[in-house]
Parts: sequence; structure tokens; C-alpha cells
Amino acid sequence: MDVPSEREALSRALKQRAREEGFDPVGIARLPGSARLQMRTEALQRWLDAGHQGDMGWMAAPRRRSAQTLLNGANSLLAVGLNYHVAVERRSDRLAVARYAWGRDYHRVVNQRLRRVGRWLQTQRPHCHWRVCVDAEPLLDKAWAEEAGLGWIGKHSNLIHAERGSWMVIGHLITTERLEADQPATARCGRCRACIDACPTEAITEPFVVDARRCIAFHTIENREPELPEAMATALGPWVAGCDICQDVCPFNQTGIPSSNDPDVQPRPWLLDLRAEAIQAWTDEDWDERLRGSALRRIKPWMWRRNAAAAKPDTPPSVG
Repeated sequence: MDVPSEREALSRALKQRAREEGFDPVGIARLPGSARLQMRTEALQRWLDAGHQGDMGWMAAPRRRSAQTLLNGANSLLAVGLNYHVAVERRSDRLAVARYAWGRDYHRVVNQRLRRVGRWLQTQRPHCHWRVCVDAEPLLDKAWAEEAGLGWIGKHSNLIHAERGSWMVIGHLITTERLEADQPATARCGRCRACIDACPTEAITEPFVVDARRCIAFHTIENREPELPEAMATALGPWVAGCDICQDVCPFNQTGIPSSNDPDVQPRPWLLDLRAEAIQAWTDEDWDERLRGSALRRIKPWMWRRNAAAAKPDTPPSVG
């Protein structure tokens, strides 16, 4: 029997259990979602029809259009964010790696923690079923996080929280249990164009539309060609693995962003001290050792060498 007061109590307890795993913000959405979720689904199809996914064929998986295809009888979804912002900066005269990849592979971290939350839920509701999804699963993860109130999708396509900015990875726990939904987030980008104007390759072709074929992150991580396109190599700057430019300039990432002490997101020192000559000198075995337990393992050693050959560190400030 689905008693509203019991449902509300379970929903509060579930979110608290998620916070105990280090997630913040957390929120709940009900399936199949609101009209805005349907709008996001239709926008995905337009994005695919335009070819903006590049070589990422998995983005077209039909199951991505409905979270209910991922778990029979799904009724609710717990969305969680994990802050990966740390009070550390790379040296400006070194090559750059996107912040999300400085620590342990977030897929494993989020998956392991959400599984513990799922097992807790099953102790409370033994007959319920659940499934954990990180961004490797065919789910509109950012749209569902927005639906659950974690934040809104910004013009750079990343999720933004008003107090925590966009420095977070997200995960979801889909369940057959009926839970109390939170209010979807309200967009607050307004007329701001900071991310659009800052992108050196004009990958954000219009608000909320990112063409992967023009994106530095896509080419440094997903592009399997022996050489980068000339226009991309010219615009690469210091980036050899991902890119944070559109997030760096976001007003919501400028002040008061909390710094995480979570050991799983603390940076590996070598990632903050990357030199092109070291990248070229390391053997495949060296790379295997350095990339254990890292989300950057997706970038093969030869791709690191290709990216480093084109990248150029920022010019250090003059002294005196």
C-alpha cells in the first residue's frame, strides 16, 4: 500500500542516505517526467539529426529516449551530484587536463556509492528493484538531474547548481519504488553568453547546442584519427585531455564554490605537471601504470602523444 506520509518519509531518508555517501545535491523525479523532459528528448533527436554527435554513435541508442526502458516497472529516479572541485590549480606553463578527470574514475566512484544506496533502499523495501546509471548508460542524465532539481542545463550543456556551479558529476538510481518528487530546477542563465563567446572553436553553435565535431574535449578524448583536424590542432591551446574553458568562464563558477576534501576526487600530482616531452617519452607501460583507476584510460597512449604534439601551454606571466 502506497501511503503518502510513508512515501515522503522514505524519500527523505533515501536522500539523506545518498548524502552520507558524499553526494550533494540530491533530488528525486517521477517517471515518465514532465513536459520539459519530453522537450529535452526531442532536442536530443534534433541534435542527432544534425550530426552533432560526431563519431559517438552510442548517443543514438533508442533506449536513451525513455528511462523506463532501463528498468521494468520503474516509477522513480534518485539523482545525485558529486562535487569534484578542489582548491588546487595546475601550473599555467603546463599542459591541461579537465578537472573531472584529476581523481579516481568517477564512473566507478559514483557507481559504487549509489549501489550502497540501492542496497539500503532494498532493506527498507525488500520487494523493490533498482538500477544504477552513470553517464555510460543510455539515459538523458543531465535532463533527469534537472528534472530532479539538482540544477539546470546551461548553454554549454553542463548542469549548473546555483551554489555549487557546474563542477560536479552526476549519477542516478532508478527504482520501482514510488517516491516523492522534488521540483525541477529553474534555469538562470538569462542573457549570459560567457561560455558561447569563450569557446575558441565555436563549438557552442547556439545556446544549449554543442557540436562535438568542433569540441576540444571530443577531439582529445574520442577522436581516433592519427592526426587532429588542422583547425582543432591550431585552437587546442594547452588542452590534451578534455577542456574546461566553457566552465571556467561561467559566472556560477567564479566565487564561493565549495572545495571538496573527498579523497576520490583529489588530483594525481602528475596530471597537474604535464610536459609535452614527458608525454612523448613515456612508454605504453608507463601510461598503463599512470592511468589505472582513471577516467582518462579511454585516451590511448598514442592519442596522448598526438594531442601533446599539437598542444601549447599557456605563456607564463612575466616577472618584474
